[in-house]
Amino acid sequence: MNHIETEQCLAQMASELKALIQQRGMQSPLMIGIHTGGVWVAEKLYEKLQLSDPLGSLDISFYRDDFTRIGLHPEVKPSNLPITVEDRHIILVDDVLHTGRTIRAALNEIFDYGRPASISLAVLVERDGRELPIEANVVGQHVELSANQHIKLEGPERLQLVVQEDE
Repeated sequence: MNHIETEQCLAQMASELKALIQQRGMQSPLMIGIHTGGVWVAEKLYEKLQLSDPLGSLDISFYRDDFTRIGLHPEVKPSNLPITVEDRHIILVDDVLHTGRTIRAALNEIFDYGRPASISLAVLVERDGRELPIEANVVGQHVELSANQHIKLEGPERLQLVVQEDE
């Protein structure tokens, strides 16, 4: 997906999110992006939706279920939730939904900050290979890849998706 296709996808996602916000009667939803690619996508959606509350970000490194096996990534950044999540409607944003483990980790971290009223998930790309029962409310594009392929978001200025193969 090149830069132009990604922008079209983001515009469609913003439209679907706007409808979801209205349909569910969400007052001042809090948008939170998952570090790194999810933050890039969230920044674009945040602009398009013109949300009033500041954009939040999560670095789920300490919440990963493989943390004890792979250790700490050298580029861990602090999470930034500028306002309380307690009783708030949250729009959680990530770049790629694959196994569901990243989203599970993000949910665990959010609940450590408080109990939100609801959480809706928006992802730029959803691919096959789910290992946990996680489902996005808004999806930019569905892709099917072989087991040795991965999809990566490059950015942040010009967002572009690239398919990579394991060696």
